[in-house]
Amino acid sequence: MSELSTQILELSEDITAFRHYLKAERGMAENTVLAYGRDLDRYVTWVATGELPDYRNPSLKEFGEYLSFLRNEKLRESSRARHIVSLKMFYRFLKLEERATASAVELLASPTLWERVPKMMSPEQIDLFLNAPQPGDRFFIRDRALLEMLYATGCRATEVVTLGLNDLHLDSGFCKYTGKGSKQRIVPLNRPTIEALRVYIGEQRAEMVRGGEASTVFVTRRGRPLTRIMLWCIVKKYVRRAGLPLKFSPHSLRHSFATHMLSNGADLRTVQELLGHASIATTQIYTHVDRDRLKAIHKQFHPRG
Repeated sequence: MSELSTQILELSEDITAFRHYLKAERGMAENTVLAYGRDLDRYVTWVATGELPDYRNPSLKEFGEYLSFLRNEKLRESSRARHIVSLKMFYRFLKLEERATASAVELLASPTLWERVPKMMSPEQIDLFLNAPQPGDRFFIRDRALLEMLYATGCRATEVVTLGLNDLHLDSGFCKYTGKGSKQRIVPLNRPTIEALRVYIGEQRAEMVRGGEASTVFVTRRGRPLTRIMLWCIVKKYVRRAGLPLKFSPHSLRHSFATHMLSNGADLRTVQELLGHASIATTQIYTHVDRDRLKAIHKQFHPRG
């Protein structure tokens, strides 16, 4: 598969995930979601011309070329403006999912758009969520291991679904993730996660693969690698079952991991390393979350709060 074909496939998957996000987490109407989707389909058409080497990091010049493309499509000014709004929303989503670089965000939206407290689960909600898969579920063993993995490591959804068996070292209690920019990092695994993975790999995964050569840890019922969209659907299924707010997503587990680590005394540099952030400024958002929590507690319990 050529680099361009790979980019179009990944862009299409990101747009599909974006549509899920708009509907499931933002509560947007179906017609609105369809409108954003149509606008982004035109963006895919332009990217397919090869004018954009990396859709996750567009330059000012490349963005200007897309605007020229929209003008050449004979679209009305109001329609072009709507396309730009759709693109801003899409890159905002990519930033939240850590799929876009900071330059792309600065290019397409005001920095204030990103100054939002990430959605996170409380420790009590985490317990409800991790216990949501039940023995009656067809893929109970896989799903339990998958959810444990997400929270135990705080890794990105893409990193989890692409994790290879060779990168899992259960005897030593760690896994090796390849994150953004092909950078590798070591992430420890806790005992509940190790035990859940041993059961899954030794029992259910072997049956699902059926002697195939799937190299990823987490697979579908046909033994193929899970996709980010499938992971999204699995998480939403158990969020709903646990009676938690539907705004929670796979990325909420990453936010929760970081916030809980800092709340329990972990230093910022360690959390930065575990999350795979290139800049500590990205990690510092979780200190803001913790300050907000402390303010709420102070206001509730201080006599003059």
